[in-house]
Amino acid sequence: MKNYFSSTFKLGILGGGQLGKMLLAETHKFDIYTAVLDSSNQAPCAAICNEFYVGSLLDYQTVYDFGKKVDLLTIEIEHINVQALFKLEEEGLAIFPQPKVLEIIQHKGKQKDFFASNDISTAPFKRYLLKSELLNENFSFPFVWKSAQFGYDGMGVKIVKNENDLINLPDVECITEQLIPFKNELAVIVARNKNGEIKTYPVVEMEFHPEANQVEYVICPARISPKVAKKAMNTAKKVAESFQHIGLLAVEMFQTDEDEIIVNEVAPRTHNSGHYSIEGSYTNQFEQHLRSILNLPLGSTKSKAAAVMVNLVGENGYEGKVVYKNMDEILKMPGVTPHIYGKKETRPFRKMGHVTIVHENMEEARELAEKVKQTIRVISSK
Repeated sequence: MKNYFSSTFKLGILGGGQLGKMLLAETHKFDIYTAVLDSSNQAPCAAICNEFYVGSLLDYQTVYDFGKKVDLLTIEIEHINVQALFKLEEEGLAIFPQPKVLEIIQHKGKQKDFFASNDISTAPFKRYLLKSELLNENFSFPFVWKSAQFGYDGMGVKIVKNENDLINLPDVECITEQLIPFKNELAVIVARNKNGEIKTYPVVEMEFHPEANQVEYVICPARISPKVAKKAMNTAKKVAESFQHIGLLAVEMFQTDEDEIIVNEVAPRTHNSGHYSIEGSYTNQFEQHLRSILNLPLGSTKSKAAAVMVNLVGENGYEGKVVYKNMDEILKMPGVTPHIYGKKETRPFRKMGHVTIVHENMEEARELAEKVKQTIRVISSK
């Protein structure tokens, strides 16, 4: 086995946001040398990696030059110049997840085509290159509209309810999907290494903020039947194996009214739906990502206790230097662990941190999560 620990090996990470920051906690644990590229010198990773570079992740030359400095390259965000990755891979650099997987996943249209061609159940959809194509259709409302690229955290997704909503859509390549009635939004994190070893985390249930279309709570384990949970885990495994993906893959799904599982979309990296694992699992998702990309044995994905994660987002009406109000109050609560991402400026609905609540009793964990949500406020100093 290659020596990654306390050695000259250099791991490159594209993206320096909160996912990178939490990944660096694990590289520190293993004493793995890291280099990070991000577009902002204020990125959460800037002060805590071994080498930090500022540059656009979408610029071919910037990504290529960064890749030449490292021994293995991974990502914490999929919005990157994939052509530079193909060139680096051709020249012998190990890149996980693989560029061919990223190319499909970073484009919602290609992602949906992939599901269709690999017999992965998903909502009926149609692709459009231009808004003018879209306006020529005869739609039955409501339906789901998604930008083909660069959507995240509720951005680039809209429920189109009428003609006015249709006219106000941006003029970008997009897809439309049939609006599927569902009971639950679920997610499964899958880890897969180069040897083909594969492990799934328990199914989690996601509760969304009605305005921002962002995940507000993640509940592990999901409050679903064992039969539905097994179906969800098998679906997630099938997706990872179809891609032959190496690394961590988050598979977001709907549980329909008939208890069928259909795949909504996937993310080829550590994910918000797995943050609970830092306190709640024997092997958290960030350590597991390292294990999978370095082709090490995968760790246990079992949970230590029930866990609920609450996202901390900037409160509406506040913008500027961040203040976390009532932090001392939530720290008095049992089993509560806050994670602050290190973003100095807040704005409405910006992800600023999360709080995990672990408890032997799921209902009590969920009640505590509600109390945390009502207590802590992410505001700005005025």
